[in-house]
Amino acid sequence: MSFNVALSGLNAAQKDLDVTSNNIANVNTTGFKESRAEFVDVYASSLLSSGKTKVGDGALTSDVAQQFHQGSIKFTNNSLDLAITGNGFFATRPDITSLETSFTRAGEFKLNSNNFIVNSQGEHLLGFDVNIDGSSSSVSLSTAKPIRIPTSSGAPQKTSTVDIRMNLPAGDSYITGAPGTFDQKDPLTYNSSTSVTVFDSLGESHVMTYYFIKANPTTNPNEWIIASAIDNKMVAVAGDLATPANNSGNTVGTTAGSPLAPAGIQGARLVFDSSGDFTSIQPAAGITTVALGSPGAGVLTNGSDQTQKIIIDFNLDPAGPNPNEPTQFASNFEVTSLEQDGLPVGRLTGIDIGPDGLVLASFSNGTSQPLSRIALVNFANNQGLTQVGGSSWKASILSGEPLAGEAGSGTYGTINSSALEQSNVNLTSELIDLISAQRNFQANSRALEVENTLNQNILQIR
Repeated sequence: MSFNVALSGLNAAQKDLDVTSNNIANVNTTGFKESRAEFVDVYASSLLSSGKTKVGDGALTSDVAQQFHQGSIKFTNNSLDLAITGNGFFATRPDITSLETSFTRAGEFKLNSNNFIVNSQGEHLLGFDVNIDGSSSSVSLSTAKPIRIPTSSGAPQKTSTVDIRMNLPAGDSYITGAPGTFDQKDPLTYNSSTSVTVFDSLGESHVMTYYFIKANPTTNPNEWIIASAIDNKMVAVAGDLATPANNSGNTVGTTAGSPLAPAGIQGARLVFDSSGDFTSIQPAAGITTVALGSPGAGVLTNGSDQTQKIIIDFNLDPAGPNPNEPTQFASNFEVTSLEQDGLPVGRLTGIDIGPDGLVLASFSNGTSQPLSRIALVNFANNQGLTQVGGSSWKASILSGEPLAGEAGSGTYGTINSSALEQSNVNLTSELIDLISAQRNFQANSRALEVENTLNQNILQIR
């Protein structure tokens, strides 16, 4: 019997050495969780035996329990390196069609050839679908999908509105013969100009230029004409400024050979009072519409939408979000706002992942798009998870069902982008445990040797 007791001690010490050695071997493994060998004594007795004199039957390994306390965080330069601070696991699947789910704390992710986010084993990271505002549409693990990063932001968006706010200098001189003498190539025929980049229906960029001309003082000393050009080609402004009844007798572009001649090229008219405040605009709708197709023939020659029109919004709507009006003060020409709503085709320029797991893609056209929200999973009993290698686990009966949720909510931890969770192994403690296990093994070996010596002495008695 004493041989068996010493042998059980040897087995327990060997198990302790194995566990400690495995911990030391994985001290630099990302997301690794150290294990601890747990032992119990063996005590067997029968109904008629004397419990007072019974000796134990040795030691037995009851469990090799993993310790899921937090590992230290190491920061990196890769935005797809992810670390969980707090509770939770990443959920991964071997391919986009599989429903076999593994769980890991190792966040060394990257993009594969199909632009899916995968780990070093090629398993796909799961996330929840999100709405346009970034809110999750569902937080069930059954609805989680592999996260894919698009390379472009989709179809371009043609410019439909240009928002402009400016101050026109009250002290500017009147242009002799204006606006009939206007020539966009001659800066002496207009007072000021500014430009903005706009986009056609194919996403090609064009430069839209606005020319501000101070009109004849004999009609209204505080009146300005605005003409427009796309890629240095004059374009029409919808309205009736060429009709003398609507512009105090000033027909735009009456001089022969002027780019504003009555061939259809027209301009908007802004009128101010003696305080420099805006009083009226023609066309009277408060905005002007520029037609890119005709009569500015040749402006759009790439097959894009020839009927495209651009509204020039001077922020004159008092009920609108930006009711600021143009002004005519004794100050320099100043454009305080010049924005347009068109977009070219955007190419992926960066990926940002927030603490809540929201994956946000940034594109070269200045837009950003929420793509997905990384799913985190918790278990009732983490130590009941089944190890499958690769710093991954699978759910078991002991662990309970996986419960998915959003990072930063409830009991779920937060996600750090450009960071990795290191192994939670304390190398100093493991080396001390290694020495202790070694001494334990030596002691049990010595007990076995003593037992063998005693048996030899008994067998030699004659």
